[in-house]
Amino acid sequence: MTGDVQTPAPVPEPLQVALHGLCPRCGAKTLFAGLTNFTDRCPACDLDISAFNVGDGPAAFLTLIIGAIVMIGAVTLTLTLAPPIWVHLLIWTPLTAIGVIGALRLSKAALISLEYRNKATEGRIKAEDA
Repeated sequence: MTGDVQTPAPVPEPLQVALHGLCPRCGAKTLFAGLTNFTDRCPACDLDISAFNVGDGPAAFLTLIIGAIVMIGAVTLTLTLAPPIWVHLLIWTPLTAIGVIGALRLSKAALISLEYRNKATEGRIKAEDA
């Protein structure tokens, strides 16, 4: 006898969500509406993605990290080859933009996945029983 009972799809891992833009509940590729903007709801499972709040922490943190990496690269390039300034602009401007946007997309998706997985909510003060 074959059963028609469907087992629920496994919840995707945070790394899978981040790399592929998957919904943290159903695994459909519906997390992003734009380059770094989230959709309001998953069309596949109706998860309210707008209820999650990852804030601006990842943006500031990643900008500092990628900025440091770019500065190290630019100083190293200057000290070894001494190219003109237009070469620096041609190399480092797109690399910085791609690095920040790509890392921001990954980190925000991973944080959304972790918020969903851990059922994170805003802090609330419990009312003491009288």
